[in-house]
Amino acid sequence: MNPTSIATVSLSGDLAEKLQAIAAAGFDAVEVFENDFLTFDGSPRDVGAMIADLGLTIVAFQPFRDFEGMPEPLRARTFARAQRKFDVMNELGTDLMLICSNVSPQSLGGIDRAAADLRELGELAEKSGVRVGYEALAWGRHVNDYRDAWEIVRRADHPRIGLILDSFHTLARNSPLAPIASIPGDRIFLVQLADAPKLDMDVLSWSRHFRCFPGQGDLPVVDFVRAVQATGYAGPLSHEIFNDQFRAGSARRLASDGMRSLIALADQTEPSLPPRARVLGVEFIEFALDEDTADDLAVLLQALGFRQTGAHVSKSVARWTQGGVNLVLNTEKDGFAQSHAITHGPGVCAIGLRVEDVSQAMARAKALRIAAFEQPIAPGEMHIPAIRGVGGALIYFTQATGELGEVWQREFIAEGAETALDRPLLDSVDHISQSMDYEEMLSWLLFYTSLFRLERIPQLAIADPAGLVESRPIISDDGAVRFVLNGSQATRTLSSRFVSEHFGSGVQHIAFGAPDIFAAVTAMRAAGLSFLDIPENYYDDLEARHGLEPDFIDLLREHHILYDRDGEAEFLQVYTHVFAQRFFFEIVERRKGYAGFGAVNAPVRLAAQAREARPVTVPRPLRD
Repeated sequence: MNPTSIATVSLSGDLAEKLQAIAAAGFDAVEVFENDFLTFDGSPRDVGAMIADLGLTIVAFQPFRDFEGMPEPLRARTFARAQRKFDVMNELGTDLMLICSNVSPQSLGGIDRAAADLRELGELAEKSGVRVGYEALAWGRHVNDYRDAWEIVRRADHPRIGLILDSFHTLARNSPLAPIASIPGDRIFLVQLADAPKLDMDVLSWSRHFRCFPGQGDLPVVDFVRAVQATGYAGPLSHEIFNDQFRAGSARRLASDGMRSLIALADQTEPSLPPRARVLGVEFIEFALDEDTADDLAVLLQALGFRQTGAHVSKSVARWTQGGVNLVLNTEKDGFAQSHAITHGPGVCAIGLRVEDVSQAMARAKALRIAAFEQPIAPGEMHIPAIRGVGGALIYFTQATGELGEVWQREFIAEGAETALDRPLLDSVDHISQSMDYEEMLSWLLFYTSLFRLERIPQLAIADPAGLVESRPIISDDGAVRFVLNGSQATRTLSSRFVSEHFGSGVQHIAFGAPDIFAAVTAMRAAGLSFLDIPENYYDDLEARHGLEPDFIDLLREHHILYDRDGEAEFLQVYTHVFAQRFFFEIVERRKGYAGFGAVNAPVRLAAQAREARPVTVPRPLRD
């Protein structure tokens, strides 16, 4: 693996906070961004000493702007500025300065002119014992392609002048990657990495606001790195990220994400880690509750068709099952679940995932610097490997074979009949929806997709009555496991209020799959359950949009069921009321391979939930 580095501009905080976070995350080196240096209350030697004391080196001081091709007297001024920066670099303790291609409207074009300027700068750099790396900005006035930048460096023909390659500037312009392989590796002084979502906007705004770590966006960064490796380059791979979410996030969390991204990227280009864990299904969902909310939830679960089928051998923990679904209700007075309930209120404190190989999954988590969770094990209890997940909740790992395939037999005493219903109303966990701070979404996306064999599908913007909610689904290749990550910058959306009012991210709703949603809802209503009320206007519009039979529309309306169609594939969904002001359940039926989540219906559902949370009285007309 190449040495690892990150530019200070990638993180939030002041320079000292950024450097501490970078060192704690395990990076080898850092690029010092000039603005971070200028706002630091200390000398260049103080900065250099602080970095050295943290066990880091400085791979570059950057950026130096608007250098090449300037007319006189501006040209003379650029060389004077460069000399001042070289002096600062000597005090900092770094030997590489990054020059961005010129964007000044006063600059003059011409590869030979630029090469001559860099050759002369190389002479100046040699006297100061430093080097200069030249980078093509994707919006450079005359040079915006790495191939032109390399030709300028080649013609400059000076040992102190080299090329800097940046994945964003290369990929944002769809520049071909094959020519990179022809560049001598020793002429590349630094490689910078950034990913980004695919957006239709000007490249400068795209770069300044939406860059992210590799693995969080849509650009082919892996292909870029493979092209760089073909040159024989062995220097640092360094993140340089400009992102509004990053500027608002935790420096330590982001630095850890950056390191995780580099580890995962290295594994994609030269595999060395255990493979991404293949997730076979959701083994269980565990709720942390007090006794009163546990009783209330039990009533709801019974109406949904669940039955209590087991009690833990030593703890106040009950197993509820239906079809292939296992729910665990934990009312222990101490331990992790209790602390989670105290902090967050009643809700999901753990998810059990059935993976192909638990030991490999844990080994990969360790390699990605995801900490394992440990707690005391009572006599006779099993050790079930676990890691921390969204909002501090746990992710446990089980597998189909061996001891970890016998959790229910070993940990629980059977109660009643597991097949209490001849035909279960619900047969699977269709998806789990987790709400989080908007600034955390990219972090958890990287967490899931670097550890598990889960793939992203395009992000959706959902209209909540109080603002937009960004929703990012991630699914296994066979659809057996689906997570939906939700976050919003608007503070009063349902997603944001879930996070703020319950002290952190977590599971906001769970969708169960039904083989026959009409039969399921009919039985549940007969058991006393009511569902989220959907307005008449929705069903009138539904008939117009899809041309459905009136009898079918009436059936949907009667049961409060929402409907979507994609070609011949159909999706039906219905929602319970919110439980304990914390979470709710969804029941879905997928027909003919429907792969989505009914996103078109989300605004209707969110508006209905908003009405339940804050009932609106329609004013009566005034009388004369």
